Amino acid sequence: MVAVVEQETVPVTGTGAGARIDIRNVSHDFGDAGQRLAVLDGVNLSVAPGEFVALLGPSGCGKSTLLRLVAGLDAPTSGQILQDGTPITEPDPSRIVVFQDPTLYPWRRVRDNVALGLQARGMARRERHRVDDALRRVGLESFERAFPHQLSGGMAQRVALARALVNDPRLLVLDEPLGKLDSLTRLAMQSELVDLWRRARFSALLVTHDVEEALFLAQRVIVFSQRPARIQAELHVDLPYPRHRGDPRLTALRHEALRHLGLDASW
Repeated sequence: MVAVVEQETVPVTGTGAGARIDIRNVSHDFGDAGQRLAVLDGVNLSVAPGEFVALLGPSGCGKSTLLRLVAGLDAPTSGQILQDGTPITEPDPSRIVVFQDPTLYPWRRVRDNVALGLQARGMARRERHRVDDALRRVGLESFERAFPHQLSGGMAQRVALARALVNDPRLLVLDEPLGKLDSLTRLAMQSELVDLWRRARFSALLVTHDVEEALFLAQRVIVFSQRPARIQAELHVDLPYPRHRGDPRLTALRHEALRHLGLDASW
């Protein structure tokens, strides 16, 4: 996939296709009345329309739980999450989750996997062009007849992204979507994900354990504490796209992120 080469900075506000998300004093816990496990503690965060925000934090601190709440898969114990001013109470096609595992149906060809959401809504026949467009955007139009077992890991994750994009989401919720890829494929997919976001203008909320990935992709990086997760730092990555991994400003931000995570002693 050809990367966009302009050097402008994508604005964090505006009137693009992306949704505005407001997380207001959200706390969440698991368990019953006899034994509760606090996972999130008073989280306040907003995502502007068209903004790319990454969440960093220790493993198990509650980042993925927050994504599930934003997606409407679960309801917070307390607090409120809104999309464009309306409370999120259930899943909605405007918010699409992409997980670490592509979760493709092995008996369905690439095209049918991508069209799944449209088929479920009875729109597949009249919206065939949207499947064509989604496949083209991820560079897989030549593989529409392939089965998942015939694809590489990176190609399978591209199918998962196309399946999300075909619904024209206003928010893409990304839960470690590149976590199972080999290092070289992961680097290539990071650039492709940025390219997709810049062209489609959706809002993006990413969970990752990779500090460099967060800084390469996002406009803001939110650093969480140990569980129960609280926001302990917010890093603004005020760098133009496409970004260069050797940029000394990224190196400085990486050191700052690692300091907040307590991992900077060896850097």
